[in-house]
Amino acid sequence: MKIGIDLGGSHIAIGVIDDKGYIVEKVEKRLLSKDKKDIKTSIETYIVKNVKELMEKYKIKEIGIAVPGTIKSTEIIKSVNLGVKNYNLVENLKKEINLPIKIRNDAKCAAIAENKMGALKDYKRSIFLSLGTGIGGAVIINNELLDTGDLSGCEFGHMIIQKDGIRCNCGKKGCFEKYASMKALKTNLRDALGLDENTRGQELLDMLRKNKDNYVINKIVDEYIEYLSIGISNLIDVFEPEAVCLGGSFVYFADVLLEKLKNNIQRKKYLFNIRKELIIIPAALGNDAGIIGSCQ
Repeated sequence: MKIGIDLGGSHIAIGVIDDKGYIVEKVEKRLLSKDKKDIKTSIETYIVKNVKELMEKYKIKEIGIAVPGTIKSTEIIKSVNLGVKNYNLVENLKKEINLPIKIRNDAKCAAIAENKMGALKDYKRSIFLSLGTGIGGAVIINNELLDTGDLSGCEFGHMIIQKDGIRCNCGKKGCFEKYASMKALKTNLRDALGLDENTRGQELLDMLRKNKDNYVINKIVDEYIEYLSIGISNLIDVFEPEAVCLGGSFVYFADVLLEKLKNNIQRKKYLFNIRKELIIIPAALGNDAGIIGSCQ
């Protein structure tokens, strides 16, 4: 068995993966503001504690870690949403854990999992977008990840879609993820409704489902859909995929957002090449795709 770890900008999830690629046990934790004050210690403490506990229960052969940002060998070169640079997480963990550990960009991990055993298994050419704290991405051509050389590439979240827009953690203004990540949607909802950061995503989702005629909520959702439509249609025009798969915490909101997204792109004729069918689908493996893919 293997352990897969999905390290996001707002959570850590750790799962035990069996030989068929399925999760048999999982633990997870939200990263709140207090955790981010010393993010490296928070990450390492949580991983070491839980991995050691799982190693007592299962015969673990190796560990895979999915991380947002630019990865090279065992090092996180830059992760905007974690707020770290030149961080050798693997080296630090090996001081406490005596197992092979590999690390890879989180969106690439999720895309691999969806392509092999999830929503994209029937498509040869696809785009995967992970919508969470930020926006990560991957392109699959002929069932292989697009080769971008030494760097991760496919940093779709940092495409500029708004001139002189909101400043991103990366230093640029107007990045896609500042408008169309799930964090952007949730933050805008919390601010407009006077809620604090402890209001969980499930509570916000319940509000969306129960208040379909609420003007404030609909205005925020419509604006979110518009920005997401622009970014996705640009990517479709460049790569012409058979399908687009949306992962991350978007999957939990798919029943209230997905049809609006597809209808908006089609109704406004955002695509250069007209399609009879626009295939945009939620990740079948849900928010677990990064955990599963990290071990592939």
